Amino acid sequence: MPDPRLALLVFGFLLVITLVIAWPRRGIAARLLRQTRRSARVRAEDALKYLYHRAEDGHTVHVDALAGALQLSREQAQDVLESRIAAGQVQRIGTTFSLTEAGRREALRIVRTHRLVEHYLAERTGLRAEEWHEVAEEREHLFTTEEIESLSRRLGDPRFDPHGDPIPMATGEMPAQTPSLLAALEPGEAGIIVHLEDEPAPRFHKLRQLGFELDKRLVVRARSSVTAELELDGRVVSVPPDYELAVGVMATDGGGTVQPRTLDDIDIGESARVARLSSECRGAQRRRLLDLGVVPGTSITAEMRSAAGDPIAYRIRGALIALRRQQAQWIEVDA
Repeated sequence: MPDPRLALLVFGFLLVITLVIAWPRRGIAARLLRQTRRSARVRAEDALKYLYHRAEDGHTVHVDALAGALQLSREQAQDVLESRIAAGQVQRIGTTFSLTEAGRREALRIVRTHRLVEHYLAERTGLRAEEWHEVAEEREHLFTTEEIESLSRRLGDPRFDPHGDPIPMATGEMPAQTPSLLAALEPGEAGIIVHLEDEPAPRFHKLRQLGFELDKRLVVRARSSVTAELELDGRVVSVPPDYELAVGVMATDGGGTVQPRTLDDIDIGESARVARLSSECRGAQRRRLLDLGVVPGTSITAEMRSAAGDPIAYRIRGALIALRRQQAQWIEVDA
């Protein structure tokens, strides 16, 4: 006859195992099911976004191209496409695939989410610029439509992300901007940087190191088959031809660059009007300056210098605020 205590112990052990596996919402089975569903949704959304970007570039998409882009097997890519066809978001044209109108709307929602998240990471966190895209790739799948619209309102409904890419509106429309490539400027011509391509990441990182930022003015001084010589912020920098393809510019008149004037350049008793905050100012530092009212159009007066020369007290919107030189150098002002 079995020992009742042993039987009870075995029963209790099996009961615990069953609960761990089958407990609603928190059990292993429920978690695996959620992970599987999320993985399928992420693949579907990534596929729609890929189809959208390829269409914007004027390219068609084959199964093998999607498989390579999403790092899936050919069979997995085919399954993703078939699921989107069944959902009415993708259509097959011969051996190629494209978005339906419903698919394009969903793709634009994902692109909008991605670029708003990038804007948030750039403006409200201390995350390095090279990390914005990768983190946004992960988080773009976590937001509901209501949450992303709330985020957009908190950010002031921005029209462009920190790379200069237009953020689709909630209605699906795109803000108008048609920049030219830096490579299209002739020697002697000038332009304002309005877009920096963030992929591949090493090239983007190098451009940032060289001082390329949105809203900065540059002039093409000379160009050869192996390099372009540019004047940027009063400095001469050289970049290879493929770097010019990653920089979007709006052509401007005039052939000379001017070193941006910052708040650090004004003398005691002098006033200046804020033109912009440098894109090098990010995270908590940027939030603090914005909270102090350092926004385009604000008039700032240098009132007094500390005994050591740093910080300097500035009159900002009626309040006397002490800023260190590094902070003042982030604030570009009109001459």
